[in-house]
Amino acid sequence: MNPYMLLDGVHVALALVFQILWLVILAQVIMSWLVNFNVLNLRQPMVYKIWDLLNRILEPIYAPIRKVLPSFQGVDFTPMVVIIAMIFLQRLLGL
Repeated sequence: MNPYMLLDGVHVALALVFQILWLVILAQVIMSWLVNFNVLNLRQPMVYKIWDLLNRILEPIYAPIRKVLPSFQGVDFTPMVVIIAMIFLQRLLGL
């Protein structure tokens, strides 16, 4: 087995993980806007389940950043920091 094939597989898997994480963050951000502007109601069971799922996926990533990042009068910049960090990591890893 060629060792470069294994590295290529890891490279493809990491790129896929970054793409999925990007889409999950984007979905959570858009949903938070829709909830804040009363387009979506968290009292609806399906909306709440999706919101809860997105938050459970992203909170382990967001929590350490929120500890360091100061509060900005109700505006959460954590997703933007995560996206910038993801772009930096992708460039560093050559994805």
